[in-house]
Amino acid sequence: MKISILFILMFAFNFSFCQSETGAVQFWEKLNTYCGQSFEGEITAGGKEGDGFVGKKLLMHVRSCEENRIRIPFFVGDDKSRTWVLTLADNILKLKHDHRHEDGSPDKVTQYGGRSTNSGLPEIQFFPADQETSDLIPAASTNVWWITVDEKSFTYNLKRVGTDRIFSVSFDTTKPVETPSAPWGWEK
Repeated sequence: MKISILFILMFAFNFSFCQSETGAVQFWEKLNTYCGQSFEGEITAGGKEGDGFVGKKLLMHVRSCEENRIRIPFFVGDDKSRTWVLTLADNILKLKHDHRHEDGSPDKVTQYGGRSTNSGLPEIQFFPADQETSDLIPAASTNVWWITVDEKSFTYNLKRVGTDRIFSVSFDTTKPVETPSAPWGWEK
């Protein structure tokens, strides 16, 4: 009897251990809980007068949640040119920056970003600059972006390693705001 109970407990433990989700999947699932919602943010590091961000209303909208792709437009005042695009494949996340002109056409500097080197943690994912970014923007070769997400906030961060360049914007996810109109390049 004792051996049977021990065997059942060992099997249950092994099964639950094998079924645990990676940090990337847990992060993805948490981010998906914000689908359709918009949040106002504030610069928490790196903002300086004249940078195009300081003094502007900052909004993010978790606008499109597909099976393996989440698109989050990031509005800076009336500028609706930026969308963060996250994709999940093989338990690894990738971050790209989709930049558009007001007519919807792609900016010449677009689709830069990086891919996580591992599955990361449930509340934070790092994205070192990829080769496409290095080719497109040589100065950004040392960029590292990271995103944190939890029950209270979503934070987008950038650090250019070897320089003093840093930028962070934090959004209070406990206070959804009115959904903005479509970003540039979106039909609706």
